[in-house]
Amino acid sequence: MANEYEIKKQICDIGKRIYDKGMVASNDGNISVKISDNEFLCTPTGVSKGFMTPEFICKVDRDGKVIQANPGFKPSSEIKMHMRVYKERPDVNAVVHAHPLYATGFAIAGIPLTQPIMPEAVIALGCVPIAEYGTPSTEEIPDAVSKYLQSFDAVLLENHGALSFSDSLLSAYHKMESVEFYARLLYISKQLGGPKELSDAQVKRLYEIRRQFGMKGKHPADLCPNAKEGKPSCHGCGGNCTCNSNDSDLVGEITRRVLEQLNK
Repeated sequence: MANEYEIKKQICDIGKRIYDKGMVASNDGNISVKISDNEFLCTPTGVSKGFMTPEFICKVDRDGKVIQANPGFKPSSEIKMHMRVYKERPDVNAVVHAHPLYATGFAIAGIPLTQPIMPEAVIALGCVPIAEYGTPSTEEIPDAVSKYLQSFDAVLLENHGALSFSDSLLSAYHKMESVEFYARLLYISKQLGGPKELSDAQVKRLYEIRRQFGMKGKHPADLCPNAKEGKPSCHGCGGNCTCNSNDSDLVGEITRRVLEQLNK
């Protein structure tokens, strides 16, 4: 594993990428990386992600308390959300939170990304649900995100932005890129008269390919009640599924079912 300084440089690089791509504005967004069971590096609050250098990066423990931070810097106010992800997903080593324009537009409109419109999105993401709105820097957002952590590796945050997480920082960033690209294509296709969705058979084949790839992370394909019963997955349901086995948020279950068959 890279040393701490190298990881700090990687965080700064990813921060510049999300800033340059317009996924954040001003001081928005935050990034974190797990370096041990009780040590995490994270971006500071009140700093543009496009202009960070390694000395900006803070170190916190699993409770979000500061272990080390240079004068003038303190951890992001959203560190609670990151810590909840690490607590409930031991396989996760990095978290990226941003406000990508199109994906956040869908989150604001209350529209989950559930339509199967391109192979890459089906394989890499499946569906992307919307976690209910929560006040920033409180436990409301971690609580809202929590119910989706065991089924997905990316979620939209209602009226807020998007969150992605994975076993490496680069992978977590790539998932954020994929969410935004998916949202952009869906938006554009809607302006052109509506997307032509992949058929159930095509989606099932893509799920099989994902399984053959041995891709890491969580995927609703393994959890969808419909898929387990041999019924159509939630892809293309538009968020209207009613098969939530835990009676939790409807959209969350939709996404679980959409992605379930990916890891079968």
